Amino acid sequence: MLDRLRKRLRDVVSRGSEGFLKIRELRDHVFTALAENDVDVETADYVADLMEKNLSSLGRKIRVEDYRNALKKSLLELMAEYVDPSDPFREEKKPFVVLFLGVNGGGKTTTISKIAHLLRKRGRRVVISASDTFRAGAIEQIQMLGDKVGADVVKQKQGADPAAVAFDAVNRAKARGFDFVLVDSAGRMQTNKNLIQEMKKIKRVAKPDLTILVLDALTGQDAIEQAKTFLEEITYDGVILTKLDTDARGGSVISIIHQLKKPIYYIGVGQAPDDLIPFSPEWLVEKLFSNETS
Repeated sequence: MLDRLRKRLRDVVSRGSEGFLKIRELRDHVFTALAENDVDVETADYVADLMEKNLSSLGRKIRVEDYRNALKKSLLELMAEYVDPSDPFREEKKPFVVLFLGVNGGGKTTTISKIAHLLRKRGRRVVISASDTFRAGAIEQIQMLGDKVGADVVKQKQGADPAAVAFDAVNRAKARGFDFVLVDSAGRMQTNKNLIQEMKKIKRVAKPDLTILVLDALTGQDAIEQAKTFLEEITYDGVILTKLDTDARGGSVISIIHQLKKPIYYIGVGQAPDDLIPFSPEWLVEKLFSNETS
C-alpha cells in the first residue's frame, strides 16, 4: 500500500550530504516525487511550496528530520481543511437515502455492500436499490452481496427504469420502517450523456440525503477527471476511494482532496465486508512515512 510513493519520498533524504539537505533542491525533489506518483502537477507544486515555507525559518540547510516533519505538516495542512470528521451516515431522517455514483469497475457495488454491512452491525435495517439495471449480472451481484450482509434488495428485470427501482426501494423503506436506502446506479463511462441523464432522474426521484462518488485509486489522474465530470453534471457530497490495498503509488488521494475540495469518507482496503475504514489525513501520512529506515 502506497509503496512507490513512500519509497520516492524516502529517496529524497538520500540526496543530502552529512545529514543535511538544501531547501531549494529539496523542494524540487519533493515536487518530482509527488508528480511521478499520481499527484497532479498543481497539487505537487502546492505541497512543495508549502513545505518550503514551513522550512524557511531554518536556514539554507536543514536536517533530515526537519524535512520529514515539514512534509508531514504540509500534507496534513492540505488535507485537514477538506476532511469531514463527522459520520456521513448520521440518520437525520428515516429512511436516510444514499445515492452512489461511479463508473464500472471502480468498486461501487462492492462498496455499497460494505456500507450495508457497516450499518447492519450498528443494528440498522437497510434496503438496497438495484438501480444498475443495464450492466449484465449487476442485479444478481447486488442481490448476492445484499444477502451476504443481511440487507433487503429491491430489484426489477434487467433494462428496467433505474429511477423506478429507486422509487420502489424508498417506498418499501417507508412502509416497513427501514433506516437506510442505499441506491446503486449504472456505471458506464462518465461522459455518456444518457447515463448522466439517468442518474439525474434517479436523484430527482429518490431525493437522496447523501450522494457519494466511488473512485478507484488505481486509475490515478483518470479518477480526478471522473470526479470533475460527475461534480459538474450531478454534484455529490463526498468520496469513497477504493483499492488502496493494491495502489502502490497512492498520490491520487492527495490530488482528489486538493482538486475537488470534497471529503473522503472511507477507503477500501480489501474485498471483505469489513475492509472499509474511515479516512483520516493522519492515517495517510503515517503510511507514507512508515518503515523509513527499512
